[in-house]
Amino acid sequence: MRKLLLPACCALLAACSTGEHEDLAQWMIEASRDLKGKVSPLPKVKPYEPVAYDVGNLVDPFKPSKIVPERTQGGGGVRPDFDRAREPLESYPLESLKYVGVMTRKTEAYAIILADKSLYQVRSGNYLGQNFGVITQVNESEVLLKELVQDAAGDWIERVSSLRLLGAGEEVMK
Repeated sequence: MRKLLLPACCALLAACSTGEHEDLAQWMIEASRDLKGKVSPLPKVKPYEPVAYDVGNLVDPFKPSKIVPERTQGGGGVRPDFDRAREPLESYPLESLKYVGVMTRKTEAYAIILADKSLYQVRSGNYLGQNFGVITQVNESEVLLKELVQDAAGDWIERVSSLRLLGAGEEVMK
């Protein structure tokens, strides 16, 4: 009985499938009748023209003279005084110094600077920081100073910096 069941099922399935999608097959034949594939021609290949690579006459881009600018002959401008005696606050970086107060004697203002848990009195003309900074003005809110730093060419240039007075809520000693 099993042997007869399998061919009967196959015949039934074959009978159901015929004729159902004939309209779709007919439409596909009609729609593809006028279609023709068209491939555009390949572009023409230009012949390779070699270029001579002559580096003998070119400047080497990695020479130090190309990276570092040439120094001027005079080297004029400002220079720090290396022969003068250094003051105690010149051994500290400017960022580590704290301006904690100001006091006035006669008409001259003195700033009180905290460095390594020690207090120092400084006024205009004193040196401060590691960049040859000289104090130009002391007022109630900040200490202004002029520092000498080297630029990329090795020349000394002036830079204006300041220390601001610490506020009431700021930490004085760590």
